[in-house]
Amino acid sequence: MGNGIAEREFMDCGKLAQALEAADLRVLLMALFHHTGDRRWIEPPFLPKRDVQLIAEETAGFDAETQARIKHEAARILADSDDAPAVGDPGPALMVEMMSACLGEEVPAEYAGMMREEMGFVSRQVTWNDATPVGQPFDGRGPLIAIAGAGASGIALGANLEKLGIPYVIFEQNDEVGGTWYRNRYPGCGVDTPNHAYSFSFGSRYPWGRYFAPREQCQDYLERIADETNIRANIRFNTTVVGATWDEGSAKWRIAISTPSGEETVVVSWFISAIGQLSQPFRMPIKGEEGFEGPLFHPIDWPDGLDLAGKRLALIGTGATAMQIVPEIVDTVQSLTVYQRTPQWARPIPRYHDPISEGAQWLLKNVPYYAQWFRFTMLWRYGDGLLPFLKKDPDWPHPDRSINRINDRHRVEMLEHMKAELGDRTDLIDKCTPSYPPYGKRILLDAGWFGAIRRGNVELVSEAVDHIQGDTLVAADGTRRDADIVVVSTGYVVNQLAARLNVTGRNGQTLADLWGEDDISAYLGCTVPGFPNFFMIYGPNTGLAHGGSAIFMNECAVRYALGCIVEAIERDFTSIDLKQQALDDYVARVDAEHAQLVWTAPGLASYYQNSKGRVISANPWRLVDYWQMTHEPDLENYRVARRQTAAGASSTSPNQRSSAP
Repeated sequence: MGNGIAEREFMDCGKLAQALEAADLRVLLMALFHHTGDRRWIEPPFLPKRDVQLIAEETAGFDAETQARIKHEAARILADSDDAPAVGDPGPALMVEMMSACLGEEVPAEYAGMMREEMGFVSRQVTWNDATPVGQPFDGRGPLIAIAGAGASGIALGANLEKLGIPYVIFEQNDEVGGTWYRNRYPGCGVDTPNHAYSFSFGSRYPWGRYFAPREQCQDYLERIADETNIRANIRFNTTVVGATWDEGSAKWRIAISTPSGEETVVVSWFISAIGQLSQPFRMPIKGEEGFEGPLFHPIDWPDGLDLAGKRLALIGTGATAMQIVPEIVDTVQSLTVYQRTPQWARPIPRYHDPISEGAQWLLKNVPYYAQWFRFTMLWRYGDGLLPFLKKDPDWPHPDRSINRINDRHRVEMLEHMKAELGDRTDLIDKCTPSYPPYGKRILLDAGWFGAIRRGNVELVSEAVDHIQGDTLVAADGTRRDADIVVVSTGYVVNQLAARLNVTGRNGQTLADLWGEDDISAYLGCTVPGFPNFFMIYGPNTGLAHGGSAIFMNECAVRYALGCIVEAIERDFTSIDLKQQALDDYVARVDAEHAQLVWTAPGLASYYQNSKGRVISANPWRLVDYWQMTHEPDLENYRVARRQTAAGASSTSPNQRSSAP
């Protein structure tokens, strides 16, 4: 995001005046304060009214006269574009005041540091504490760090490592960066977080075409950032990590990779998994599917150029992916049969498909600090506001339908929206009404779902598919429905994560054995005992279920992992290994927090939970909590080994490792 002074056109007064008609006045007022330092822009009568809509009204609650006055003054002030802004980084206290003024509500002081980083006033990336790190082993013999995956997490790691000057290599199984955005190309694929929040805190601003952009723009953005940060030279494409083994004697990781030329081994000091939670599709085989003659696939494998015109399509699943696919294809297919296991709660999102207007784009590009504050408003409204209302009220009399009074109000609001959208299709209301509390499963966005399933060529089936016979899907109740194409939209494997990389730590223990079938856990979602010099990005209990940006969580974990590595290098440690007590204490805190939250409501089962009912995917913390937890390395929670002395003895015996002093 930089310092707010992006490359911009000459401040053409005509274009400025025209663009100001599209201005979000909350954002514009903050830009004016940066430019002038004049406190009147953050005091009455120029204080916006609080707006809890996900995409707020640009007028900020001002009357027509005040709106005109703000825009008139902005045209005069901003036309003097040669003046340096009076306020750059606001610092902690002023930042809180500005955030509160912008939103029309009191923002706690604890958010100042996090938001200053998110808006690019200060950098989140790790830097060296010492001018010349002790024992810095950058002697040209190869990479020090190996990373699996060149999606958003891998890009964030590479960008920071470029600045640190630490040699690294990224292994990417695809032929391009992007991860899940590269793989998923199904119709309607896009974000469910506004892109001005779902983007990095570093790098150039991307000209998002909509508030919620399609996957093509997400992929293009990630490719641009990869180019801008110069990480491509360190990526080995079409290369898959097939195993990683810790060698105690050398304190190195031996990474086994599969390449187009064959298999080889790369030896590094540190290994980081950046494969994410949504990279392996989950699909149970359907009896008889081998006899189906048409295309049958998971959405991640959607065939390029698949012709849907006039086809009978069967879609199995009604999760987030299905809710994006159905509105996109309903007008193309002859018929659409949707097989639903459980109904889903879906929030109405007014303006979901709205484009970012030409005027707003001009302001984002040309007015210093406008893009930063636009990003802030999206981050805040999609951030921590919901989490307090997802806690169980033990005295609530209706635990079967909701968990507290506010949660019940949300239920009523979403049910009313559903009924309004379904209209005269009252036969669909019972089918579409979930039996569990709102937000108990992943909350979905209604971007045309209810309007699509009420169409005459759509049938919503509550019976599961029992088997396939020829071109016919036979439901559990025996009903037969023909199809030309079958899409199995049944989600992703989220209970293995880095264990899929065949990681072997100390004493021959594998990560798969440690976690068992699905009992995954990691300290801060990042690391586990017995696996020295190993980190995960977007690991267990870091998935966002209450709101926020996955890229934000990625950057927090990247800062923590690289912070630990930099400190270890500076202190001449050859290895660091998490203490078991640190993990146990953290898992106990996570479980205790989840016990109070909606995701452990009685009778609820979702991919957030494992087979024992423990929540393994969803993050229980506020974003600001996770930011604070991961911001600085905490090597007192690790056992460390130091580099050998000239006499050949280690200053800390590997068999008697002590915690960092």
